[in-house]
Amino acid sequence: MSLPHELLAGLAPLPMLVPLLAAAATLVFGRRPHTQRLLALVALGILVTVCGLLLYTADRDGTTAVQVGGWETPIGITIVVDRLSAAMLVVSSIVLLAVAVYGAGQNIRDRAARQPTSIFWPTYLVLSAGVSMAFLAGDLFNLFVGFEILLVASFVLLTLGATAERIRAGVAYVMVSMVSSLIFLIGLAVVYGATGTLNLAHLALRMSTLPDGVRYAVYAVLLVAFGIKAAVFPLSNWLPASYPTAPAPVTAVFAGLLTKVGVYAIIRTYTLLFPDGGFGAVLLITGLLTMLIGALGALAQNDIRRLLSFTLVSHIGYMMFGVGLAGVAGLSGAVYYVVHHILVQTALFLVVGIIERQAGSASLRRVGGLAVASPVLALLFLVPALNLGGIPPFSGFIGKVALLQAGAQNGSVLAWVLVGGSVLTSLLTLYVMARVWSKAFWRPREQAPEGHLAAAALPSLVEDSTDVLYDERVDPGRLPALMVLPTAALVAVGLSLTVWAGPILGIADRAAADLRDRSPYIGAVLGGEPR
Repeated sequence: MSLPHELLAGLAPLPMLVPLLAAAATLVFGRRPHTQRLLALVALGILVTVCGLLLYTADRDGTTAVQVGGWETPIGITIVVDRLSAAMLVVSSIVLLAVAVYGAGQNIRDRAARQPTSIFWPTYLVLSAGVSMAFLAGDLFNLFVGFEILLVASFVLLTLGATAERIRAGVAYVMVSMVSSLIFLIGLAVVYGATGTLNLAHLALRMSTLPDGVRYAVYAVLLVAFGIKAAVFPLSNWLPASYPTAPAPVTAVFAGLLTKVGVYAIIRTYTLLFPDGGFGAVLLITGLLTMLIGALGALAQNDIRRLLSFTLVSHIGYMMFGVGLAGVAGLSGAVYYVVHHILVQTALFLVVGIIERQAGSASLRRVGGLAVASPVLALLFLVPALNLGGIPPFSGFIGKVALLQAGAQNGSVLAWVLVGGSVLTSLLTLYVMARVWSKAFWRPREQAPEGHLAAAALPSLVEDSTDVLYDERVDPGRLPALMVLPTAALVAVGLSLTVWAGPILGIADRAAADLRDRSPYIGAVLGGEPR
C-alpha cells in the first residue's frame, strides 16, 4: 500500500532536515563526544529509513514533487522525488551510515589523539544534508546551494588535523571547487537570461524553443561545472592530489559520493534539456578519455590510496558512456553502475584505511604478507577488488555487460569504440587490482623494497587473534570491530547487487524510462499549469 500524498510531502524534506537538525544538536554537545556520536548515528539511521520509504513510494507510484514554503510552481523551491533521486538517496544514506560507524570505531579505538572530533560530527552531518539536497533539488539554484554546502563541509573534513599536507590538499580542492562554482554561477545567469527560469521542469520546456546554438552553449557551461565535480577528464587532475591526504573515513565518503553528485547532475540536466541526445558525442568521447587516462594513471602508482583515486576517475567514464548513449538501455546501465561504484569504491577505501592503521603504510613498497597476517582483511579487499575489476558474477560485471549491450544496440562507430575502450579499461583495472593483491597481500613483507621501514615502525603488522591495551601496545593489535563490521557490511551490500540484480536492474530500467520520457518529471512538477 502506497503512502498518502500528505505523508510523502512530509517525508520528502527529511533527508535534508534530519542531518541539519542533528548537526545543530551535536554542536550543542561539543564537549560530550559520546553523545555526539550517538546523535549522529541515530540521525543517519533515520535517514536510511526515510530514504528507503521514499524509494519504495517512488518506484510504486512514480514521481512526486513537493513545493516548500507555499510558493507557486515554478517560482518556489521544488523538491522532486523520482526513482533516480530516491535510489541515489538510499545508496548514499547507507554509505554515510557505514562510514560514520567506521569513523566512530576509529575514534574510539585510537582515542582521536590528533583529531578534532567535536568538529567532525556536525560537519559530516552537514555534508550529508548537502548530498541529499543535491539529489532532491528541482531547480538549478538549489542544486548550486547543495554543491556549496558540500564544498564548505568538504574543506573542513579534508583539513582535519591541520597537517601541512592536508592544508595544501584542502586549499587545492577548494580552489578547484570555487572555479567550478563560479562557472556554475555564470551558467545560472546564462540559463536565466535565455529562458527566464531555473526550475528544471520549466527549463526543459523552454529550452526546446531556443536555437540549437544557444542550447548547446548553455549546456556546455553547465557541463564544465558538473564535469569538474564529477572528475571527468580533462577536469579530473585535482582528485588524485586531494583525496589521498584526508583521514580514511573522509576519503572513503568523498570517493564514494561526491563525484557521483556531479554525475547525477549531468544525468539529470542532460536528459531533461537534451531529450534528442544532441550532446551525446561529446559525452562519449569524454567518457572514453576518462576511462583510459584514469586506468593508465593507476598503473603508475605505488600508494594504494592514489591508485584507487585514479581507478575512481577511470570508472566515471563508464557512467559517461551510458549517459552519452542517451537510450533507455544506456541510462539504465549508467544508473546501475553508479550504485555499484558508490558501494564498491567506498568499501575499498575503508579497507585501505584499515591497512594504513594496522600496517603503518599504504605504500606497495612497504607492505606485504597481509593475506597471511590477516585473512579477514585480505577477504575484505579481495571481494570488492574483483567486483571493481568486473569479474563475473559480481555487480561490476553485470553493470559493464549492461553498458556493453547498450553500446552494441546503438551500433554507431563511436559506440563500438567505447565498447572496446570499456573492455580494455576493465582489463587494466583487473591488472591493477591483481598488482595490489600480489604485492600487498601475497608477497612476504621482507621482499618489499622498503619493508624493513614498516617492520621497524610496527613489529607486528596485523594481528587478528590477540589484543593489547592501548596504553601498553607497540603494535596495532586486533582488527577494530567497529571498523571491520561497517566495511564488511558495505561489501555485503555490494554483493546484494548481484544476488538481487533482477529487481535492482528493474528499478534502474524504470528510472531510465522516466528519464527518457521526461513527462513524469515535468508533469509532477508543473501539473496542468501554464507553460
